[in-house]
Amino acid sequence: MPKSALDAFDRKLLALVQRGANRTADALAEEVGLSSSAVLRRLKRLRDDGVIVATAAVVDPLKVGKPNFFLAALEIERERPELVARLRQWLAAEEGIQQVYYVTGTADFMLVVVAPDVGAYDALMSRLMAENPNVRRFTTNVALGVGKRSLFVPVD
Repeated sequence: MPKSALDAFDRKLLALVQRGANRTADALAEEVGLSSSAVLRRLKRLRDDGVIVATAAVVDPLKVGKPNFFLAALEIERERPELVARLRQWLAAEEGIQQVYYVTGTADFMLVVVAPDVGAYDALMSRLMAENPNVRRFTTNVALGVGKRSLFVPVD
């Protein structure tokens, strides 16, 4: 769906459900100024069109064992499409890798990785290197604290 196909009601709904996807249709309708049924139809269309790709719970890391967050920068040997596609598939299949960005600069990929400890992170990255020979090297930054954690996308 092109950006222009989203009207003001769609944008307001997207902003609201990004901040709290568990709101009822009645509550959303009241805030947006539509009927509950219109809100439900719009949300269904936004899902069907791939604008809303998932609904997820945001978990407080401190309440589930305080995992560590690592920011890894990967450099690859060759940017041949089939090698990059294979690496992307591998990265997407790993639960501990929360986010993957294909970037410009000295690194080719930036990863946000969550692991219970440094040993588990090291094991994951050792597997990554062993199973993906196109990865030349990686560098790691350890998050000492989290100032903000969000997947909110402005829709104004």
